Formats: sequence, C-alpha cells, structure tokens
Amino acid sequence: MNLDTNARNELLVRYKSRLQLGQATIREQYLANPDPFFLLNERSALIDGLLRDLWCEVKFPDSLALVAVGGYGRRELCPASDIDLLLLLPQTPDARLAELLEQLISLFWDIGLEIGHSVRTVEDCLTEAAGDLTVQTALVEARLLIGNTALFEKFESAFKKQLDPQAFFHAKRMEQDERYLRFEESPYSLEPNCKESPGGLRDLQSILWIAQAAGYGDSWKDLERHNFITHQEQLGLERRERFLQRLRIQLHLHVGRREDRLLFDYQTALAEQLGFEATPTRRASEQLMQEYYRTAKTITQLNTILLQNLGAAIFPSPEQTPQRINERFQNSHQLLDVAHEDVFNETPGAIIESFLIMQRHSELKGMTARTIRALWRARHMIDDSFRNDPENKTHFIQLFKAPRGVLHELRRMNQFDILGRYLPNFGAIVGQMQHDLFHAYTVDQHIMRVLRNLRRFSESEFAHEYPFCSQLISNFDRPWLLYMAAIFHDIAKGRGGGHSELGMVDAQEFCNSHGLTEEDAELVVWLVGKHLLMSSVAQKLDISDPDVISDFAATVKDERHLTALYLFSVADIRGTSPKVWNSWKGQLFEQLFNQTRRLLNSGGQVPVMQGIIQERQEESIRLLRYYAVPEKAHERLWNQLDTVYFLRHSTEEIAWHARALHYRTDSKQPVVKARINPHGDGIEVMAYTLDQRDLFARMVGFFSRAGFNIMDAKIHTTRHGYALDSFMLLDVSGRDKDRDMIQYIEHELTDRLTRCGKPEAPASGRISRQVKHFPIQPLVTIQADEKGVYFVLSVSAADRPGLLYTVAMTLAAHGANLHTAKIVTLGERVEDTFLITGGDLGESASRIKLETELLNQLKC
Repeated sequence: MNLDTNARNELLVRYKSRLQLGQATIREQYLANPDPFFLLNERSALIDGLLRDLWCEVKFPDSLALVAVGGYGRRELCPASDIDLLLLLPQTPDARLAELLEQLISLFWDIGLEIGHSVRTVEDCLTEAAGDLTVQTALVEARLLIGNTALFEKFESAFKKQLDPQAFFHAKRMEQDERYLRFEESPYSLEPNCKESPGGLRDLQSILWIAQAAGYGDSWKDLERHNFITHQEQLGLERRERFLQRLRIQLHLHVGRREDRLLFDYQTALAEQLGFEATPTRRASEQLMQEYYRTAKTITQLNTILLQNLGAAIFPSPEQTPQRINERFQNSHQLLDVAHEDVFNETPGAIIESFLIMQRHSELKGMTARTIRALWRARHMIDDSFRNDPENKTHFIQLFKAPRGVLHELRRMNQFDILGRYLPNFGAIVGQMQHDLFHAYTVDQHIMRVLRNLRRFSESEFAHEYPFCSQLISNFDRPWLLYMAAIFHDIAKGRGGGHSELGMVDAQEFCNSHGLTEEDAELVVWLVGKHLLMSSVAQKLDISDPDVISDFAATVKDERHLTALYLFSVADIRGTSPKVWNSWKGQLFEQLFNQTRRLLNSGGQVPVMQGIIQERQEESIRLLRYYAVPEKAHERLWNQLDTVYFLRHSTEEIAWHARALHYRTDSKQPVVKARINPHGDGIEVMAYTLDQRDLFARMVGFFSRAGFNIMDAKIHTTRHGYALDSFMLLDVSGRDKDRDMIQYIEHELTDRLTRCGKPEAPASGRISRQVKHFPIQPLVTIQADEKGVYFVLSVSAADRPGLLYTVAMTLAAHGANLHTAKIVTLGERVEDTFLITGGDLGESASRIKLETELLNQLKC
C-alpha cells in the first residue's frame, strides 16, 4: 500500500463520490418504496463492494482477512449505523504491518465510512470473546468480506468450538435483565429507545443470537423449522421487526445522524412520514406511539415465550413426574404446566382458570414455556361466546377477590393480551399514550399502577409507605370493588367526551352482566364517575370553608363512599407519574377526608361558623400556653383579624403566627418566619409587613429565584393595614436542605421587603421539551363565587419558569387583590386557583380584559 499524495487524493475522491452517490440512490429508492429490508441489505451491499474494491486496489497482504461483525455482519446497516469491522491477522503485526493498518483505517474514515474496528489474531479473538460478552456477541455474526479464507475458517471453527450455548444463554439473559432495569423494566417510556428499550429491536436480536449460538439458525424461518414458533408467529415477528426497522431508519434519516430515542422533538414528524394522520380526538404522534407500544408489548411477550422455549431446549430438565393439580394443569418444577398442548382448545375456560390457579398455589413461581405458548396461541378463542359463559364470568370476578396474586395475574393477563380480549374496551386503550403533560404511562399501564397502589395499601410489608391508607383499607369491606373500579376508571380515554361518564357506562354494563349486587355495582360505577372529584376539591377549593366540606359530604353521602374515594384518589394520583404526588398533596387529601368524615359522623349538621372560629381559637390558646406565651398576649394581633382569617388557617398556623407577632403587631419592620412543614416535606413561611404595592409579586419572584415552588398561599390584610401572608414551599432545586434554607429565607426576604424595591423576575429557564412539542391551550376563567363576595380565577396552562410571577404581575396591574392561591402542579401542567377581589372586577368588560391579557401572557 504505497500511495503517493496525488494517488491517495484521487482514490479518496472516487470512493467518496461512489459512497455518496450510492447512499443517495438507496435513500431515494427507499423513500419511493419504504421497504426496510431493502435499505438494510442494499446499504450493506454498497459497503461490501466499496471495502472489497478498496482492499484490492491498495493491494493489501493476502494473509489478512477483512471481516464484517455485529449488525454489519448480519447485513443490517441503518442509515447512521456504525460499520463494525474485524481485521483478522495470522500473527501479531510487525511495525510495518501496523503502519499499513493505520493507513487503511485512516483511508476508511477519510472516504466517509464511520467504522468501529478491531485488529486481532485468532487467539486474540478467542481471548477477548471469553472475557467480554459484547465482543463474543459481535463475533457470533462474523462474515468474511475479503481476504484469507483459510484464516477466517480457522477462526470460525475455533470460535464455535469455544462458544458454550448454556453460558452464552445465561450471559445474554443477565444482560437483558440489566438492560431492562436501565429502562425501568417498561417498554412504555414517553421517549423510548426503539433499539434498546424493552420490546425494542435488541429483544429480537437477543433471541436470534442465542438461537445461533445453540445451533438453531439465525432467522425466524429457522426457528419455525425447529418448531420454536408457528408459521403465523414467524410472520408476526417479521412484521413487527419490519415496523421497528422502518421506524429506526426513518428516525436516522429525519435526524441526519445516529439516534435511536423517539424524542418528543421527532415524534410528530415521524408519525406524518409513516402515514399517521391526526383525528379530532388524537394526534398523529399519539397513534404512532400506540402502534409502537403495542409492537413493543408483543415483542416482550414473544421474547419471554421464545427465551423460555430456547432455555428448555438448551437446558433439558431432569426427568421428574409432574404433580397433578387437576385434569387440565400440573405442577412441573414449581411451574404451572398444561396437562397437554390442546387444553385450551378443548376447554377454553381454562384460559382464565390458569390465572386463578396461579393465585391459589403459592408454590408456583411461573408458567412453563409450553403453557405460555399455548396461552398466547389460544387468546384468539376469547370471543363473545367466551365472554358470555357464566363460568368464565365467575372465574374472572374471582380473580379480583383472591387474597393474593391479584396484581401479578392481571398484569400477566394484560401482558399476554388475555385481559384486553376479555374486556375489548380495555384492549382499545392498551399502548395508548396520554400527552396531557402529567401522565407518564400509557393508559393500561397507569391502570395497572393504580391497581398496584391499592394492593400495596393492603399488604403489611408496605404499611410504612402510607400508614393511614393501610389502616383504612384494613377495615374496608370487599376491597376488591376498588380493584374493579381501577380497571374501568380510565377505560374510556381517547374516545372523545368525558371519559369518567363514558367509563361509568362500561362499568355498569360489566357489573350487570357479571352479577354484582346492586350495592356493589353502585360503588364501582360511582367511583369510576367520581374518581377525579376528591383531587379537584382538595387541590382547587378552599377546604377550610365549611360550605365546601358540606357540598363534598353531600356528594359522597356516607363514610364507605368517602373512604373508597380517598383510597382510590391517592392510588390514582400516585399512579400518574413519580413527579405528581408529594407530601403536601397528601396533607390536603387527609385534611379533606377527616373534615368530611367528622361532618358525616355528626349527622351531616354543618357547624355554625362562629362555633368553628371559637373552637379554633380555644385550641390555639391551648397551644400558646404550651409554648409559655403570656396569657392574652395574642389579643393584640387577633383584634386586627377578621373571621375569614380564622376560617382559612389551621389552629397550628394561628398559634404560630400569634407566637411570632404578639409583641410586634405594629412593627415598622417586616417580620419573616420560616419553619419545616410540621406535617411533611417543605417549608412554611409567614411574612408580616405593612401592605405595599406588588407585595405578592415580589415574594413570588424571590421564592422562584431561590429555587422553590409555591404549593399554597394565603393572603390576608389586617384591619390596620398589615399584610399577613403564608406560603407552603417545596424545594425544586434538588438541594434537600430545607433546614439550612430557613435562615436564608428569613434574612433575605426580610431584606427585600424592607427595601421595597421593584419585583425581581424569576431567573429565566427553558420549558421542557414535552411542553414544547405537545403544548396545551391555556384556559383562564373568572367567575363570582356562590356568595358573591369573591371572584374565582382559574388558570390551566403548561408549566414554565415564572408562570406564577406572570399571573401575579398581571393581577397587580389590574388592581386585583389576592386572598388565596391554590397551586396545583401536575407533571408539566399547572391548574391554579386564585380568590381575588378589587379593581373593577364587578364589571363584565373588565373581567374579560383581565382574562384576555392573562391568556396572551400564558401563550408567550
């Protein structure tokens, strides 16, 4: 390989042009007829030809071999895939050969080939493969391109002799388990990796690698020939593989580089390129992702089945007589096994029975490969006749009533498409993503997480997580009704219209057809219809208002419905996303539950307002005595406060304020006090100062710049013109140093309030990519409350830095006075409620002007 500069440059021009022209031609042909098999093979063939011709043209030594490995070895080159090469040598290279190899690699790169290369002897290959699974896997697919055939055959023979199918199987299973853990063991990520995520291309490749290592072939057709899959299953696997390959190819072409993550940035464009069209109720991207999730789910199912089948062949079990369970099932090595292959064909009802047996026999750790395979093949037998069979209905209800295994078996039924076939409306929401900025899971996975949360409430090992919920459910008769409501509460998502109301219809039909008593059916249907009620009341309304509690109690009617709704609401919100639930919300829910239960147990008699105030004052005085506050010291402050203050604040807050202010009621200097939230996470802040312009906006700006989210705000003005404002804060900066921040807040906020400067806008930040690519239309409404005293401002918008500050400044500009702020953050969405007065809000035109300005600000 002695090329002078001119010869090398001429060669580079020719091969670079050939590569670019070839790739452009393949791309054009693919876009005209998008067949992934064509592109993968044609790109491999193009690179094969380039490398062979280049090898010959530079007259490389005949003693070497150029070998394709990895994805290139199996002729699967996506547009941006690396070209994995092995330069196989007969012995360790001398200095001259090492220099030639460096020149060759440099030439590959200069032409425009993105290669991943290794230079090894046969002995090197064997040594590396023995200690590195990645190397071993790449060499499984080694393919000679050009060079020393005898050397390659020597390597191939030695490698196959060294490869232990059982050890390789174990290693690949462990590798898959670790990969699944990296992706939280779910194919349902909002932005999945179509290659590496569970249910991605890697799951299919793992099957074929193991099959190849064990001598069962390297294609789905080979697996059919060895009776691991049927012809129909072969076609199904090939169809799903083509979908993922086309998706990955399209992703590479769209991004222009190697990228396997289906980021929000790309989903809409990919959906349109793949022919999905938006409908009035669903985005094109949502349809694409549902197709992806369903494909990924099926692949995880088939991966489970095939790995078990291959494992059974690679590791023959020692002969052991199975233990008979009944005429249809047996226990084989602690796995549920069908008595024979045609059990489900002969007795279709055994499909649901198999899951009941798993619940009833704790010694069973899973299902045998042939049982899973038989279930998978029998799922098509679940039709209207099957659903209408009284015995099948009874068995299905029994699944919910079982003392153990409810979640595991319903999950297993969902995994193998049994649940979606028995409940067709459930099948319709399998893999359906919810781009509402706070659900992090598909609808079916969210439902399973709600069921998981409800089950955890009843299991002693999880009692420490939510002890109050565990206590309530332990005394709740027939908790299986809650599990049933979980299945139906979001089953109508994506149909258009109110999913709660539509879900009630489905639930009622199910309860009627499955023989539930009128009382049980009523509770299930009611929970489905009202599953959002407690969340809305606790987070958006003033639950210190007796009328709010009275109205809520009138809806729930009795303690059983209240308990059911509380348990369900906590499980539901916790099942939306890891980011949505926090201790502050838990505190609100528990407060609403306790106040409502107290009212229901009193016979529904709404307490007289004056009686409530007197009770809170007496309890506060008791707390003040505990802290040795002088008798009647509180009166100086309380004389300046009206009844609204005592209704909106808890006894702990009232006592805390009195302790801090009883000797500073007329202080000319601002008083700022902060403490750890006595009921959970977060910091509670009280600010007391002469009322001043833009006060709320200044404090909002300060808290935001300090890295805190305001969860709740109570704004009060005393009779003598002082602002007494309370805030509940959560640290969103990840410092986890609430105690250390108390002194900072007290000092810095006091300083800013003393200086009376202009409000400081929060530090600018980027909106999330999810908000950017799936924006929601902001909604703003201003309505008079039922008493005609206040106006309720409701804001629903995508969350972004400085949003609350924007609302505060807009209200200040219109002369509106803020009394309370309920801040509800749902993932990437906020639903905030403000109680306001002042300005000219009494005039309809002024309210419309304020609404319009807020909408314009929130759209920015």
